[in-house]
Amino acid sequence: MSYYISTTLKNTSFEEAIEKTTAALKEEGFGVLTEIDIKATLKKKLDADFYNYTILGACNPHMAHQALQAENKIGTMLPCNVIVQEREAGTVEVSAVDPAASMMAVQNDSLATIAKEVQEKLTKVIKSI
Repeated sequence: MSYYISTTLKNTSFEEAIEKTTAALKEEGFGVLTEIDIKATLKKKLDADFYNYTILGACNPHMAHQALQAENKIGTMLPCNVIVQEREAGTVEVSAVDPAASMMAVQNDSLATIAKEVQEKLTKVIKSI
């Protein structure tokens, strides 16, 4: 089982891919709580050059609330990370964590049901971009 859901966008700018991803997340009830610019962070902290790579911390409040009620330590796995990366100009890959795969280690049937619902929503997001 793969731990992520992914798609590749051709002839799309990095900024446009982030905008499309954020809009698609919103359509499925997710907000972006955090946005980490890995390229800028690595440059600032290590003076290392890196390609465009941003991590979006996405959260669906309703689903997060359900998950926290089912398993109080599940916050260690929230929010759902979605990455947008451009390893070559004009080709951008968007990948989301597969919550069903990442939460398999947690022995909680209620949580597994919620993770499956979030997986379905994130799969819709990735397919719609």
